[in-house]
Amino acid sequence: MKALKQVPPRKSGRTEPASPMQEVRCAVRFPLTLPVVLSAGKEEFPARTMNVSASGVLFELNRHLASGLSIRFSLRMPGTVLGTPRDVLVHCVGRVVRCSISHTQYLAAATIDEYQFAEQ
Repeated sequence: MKALKQVPPRKSGRTEPASPMQEVRCAVRFPLTLPVVLSAGKEEFPARTMNVSASGVLFELNRHLASGLSIRFSLRMPGTVLGTPRDVLVHCVGRVVRCSISHTQYLAAATIDEYQFAEQ
């Protein structure tokens, strides 16, 4: 049986995949400041959004949230942003991906893993 010769990969014009530390955004972010109450288990705490996309949210709040924490929240998205005649309430389930402190407030980035539009 012949041994197979390994051929080095060809160089192409493609860029290398993003490293784990490089941020890759998959959706357009809207700079929206909306009040919200985050729920984690039986705990609730107020926050406000800094920006919102189809796949995630950046929150500003008064406490640290652990990465990986599952959260629930509802957003009243302005109709002017969505292009609808009235505001739309969206119930979301997600998880915290990072949390840092900026001046006196914590900033928590979270994914939106599931969402449901509320009947109005």
